[in-house]
Amino acid sequence: MTPVSVPATVPVSVPVRVVLVDDQALLRQGLRKLLEVEDGVEVVGEAADGYEALRVIGDRRPHVALVDMRMPGMNGVELIVRLAAEHPEVAVVVLSTFDEDEYIFGALRGGATGYLLKDCSPEELVSAVHRVSRGETVLGSPVAARLVAELRHLPVNPVAFHGQELLSAREVEVARMVAAGAANREIAARLFITEGTVKNHVSSVLRKLGLRDRIQLALHLRP
Repeated sequence: MTPVSVPATVPVSVPVRVVLVDDQALLRQGLRKLLEVEDGVEVVGEAADGYEALRVIGDRRPHVALVDMRMPGMNGVELIVRLAAEHPEVAVVVLSTFDEDEYIFGALRGGATGYLLKDCSPEELVSAVHRVSRGETVLGSPVAARLVAELRHLPVNPVAFHGQELLSAREVEVARMVAAGAANREIAARLFITEGTVKNHVSSVLRKLGLRDRIQLALHLRP
């Protein structure tokens, strides 16, 4: 799994700088018009493919990149992995027509901080831009449902996972329960500890493994 770098949080007083990455010029134009009327958002560049995106993002230094999944030359997952390595300060939100597992899990494992479908509402998109700029992870409802279903129905990988040696035995237990989709309350009840203790264990696990949030933790433990 690609190591995840947490994008820098944008101060409230600073406009969120956005780059649009999509091979359809008409869609980019529509997104630009939608975002530019919003207070606190500034579209600073566009790209029609992954290679152009790397150049534009390197030049314009955005806070957020809205990225399509299917593009000529370099697909969205490849671009996200490159951005995580070369521009970890940029929060990447996928905006795609496609909700296949290959794209969803590939994007999230690669370091994306959001995944929305193109039929989302304008309000949802604008909210996502602001939220990821503050360091949050944003998933559209269909994507979140797919992710939860996957995590709950697939068995947690019983073999050792990368970085397990950094964790205590109790932290490993908590990490595996998180990967199975258990909430803090459920974990606390099963381990006979308080919810506060569970939160502390989860925070410690994320810090030791260099992961951003529970979603990244769950993906980290998948085969």
